[in-house]
Amino acid sequence: MAPSTNLQGIDDQLRTIIDANMDQAPARRRAREAFKDIQLSIDHCLFNMPTQGLKMNEMYEVNSRGMEIFSKSWIPESSPPKAAIFICHGYGDTCTFFLEGVARKIASSGYGVFAMDYPGFGLSDGLHGYIASFDGLVDDVIEHYLKVKENPEIRGLPSFLFGQSMGGAVALKVHLKQPNAWNGAILVAPMCKIADDMYPPWILTQILIGVAKFLPQSKLVPERDVAEKAFRENKELTAYNVIAYKDKPRLRTALELLNTTQEIERRLEEVSLPLLILHGEADVVTDPSVSKALYEKASSKDKKLILYQDAYHALLEGEPDEVIIRVFDDIITWLDDHSRDKTLP
Repeated sequence: MAPSTNLQGIDDQLRTIIDANMDQAPARRRAREAFKDIQLSIDHCLFNMPTQGLKMNEMYEVNSRGMEIFSKSWIPESSPPKAAIFICHGYGDTCTFFLEGVARKIASSGYGVFAMDYPGFGLSDGLHGYIASFDGLVDDVIEHYLKVKENPEIRGLPSFLFGQSMGGAVALKVHLKQPNAWNGAILVAPMCKIADDMYPPWILTQILIGVAKFLPQSKLVPERDVAEKAFRENKELTAYNVIAYKDKPRLRTALELLNTTQEIERRLEEVSLPLLILHGEADVVTDPSVSKALYEKASSKDKKLILYQDAYHALLEGEPDEVIIRVFDDIITWLDDHSRDKTLP
């Protein structure tokens, strides 16, 4: 099904831009530019909030691997930020759609918020949806956020990782590589383990692992409708995320995600920073039982797990408004409690 099929009221020119091959960043950037006003006007509580009082900035910067990385920041105008929040987005996603609303909400509560698109995702360079090395992706995140931390506006402020789904795995790996660099992490439905029914059958998995050595970029992994499983409400709005990667996972990407979740499961005891873990009890995309295991096994002295009854995977996008508001309240309360009179460890 073409990406524009479920979108109503767009003209043929816009439809052509959206339906273009988005394997490379220029096509994704054209689509976002042509569509961003429509995206941010959709009827969703994340976008129904004013942006007055926020200083927003977008930029592209070439990293040490020669990849042009897109990033964005949201900073309160009227007072210094209480802390700096560094977002790690989920698989296939970008920081310019639903996460735009998430960032606005957190920033409007007095925080400086920073986000980037990983190489191969969103508006950053790279083959769309391709992760050649998860460790390499984590290193790209560390490199970018180290530069952001040099910003005089936030230097010395408490700094927190915010990881959603696969971004939870990114945040945990960042912490494991930089164990003393962060004041805490907020993990929303973290991908510490992919739910069993999202895997292909064992024998097919073994075949795909073998084929990945020769065809790493191929889209051969059986596709599951993640939006259908991740969103309890607002499923139709996922079509507006026009630069999200929605095709079958590439073989190497799937293998890297599998290996990463297995590594994180083995290393839960090494997690030592203050934690807020949020998970829907009805999540069938990432396994809430592993969030429970993370809470129990992490060596952090300061840790909190909140499970939301009947909630699905997309806690901040795909739930009824009252659930989304409750999750945000839990996040802001935790941040306020952990940002008072603290500096970098």
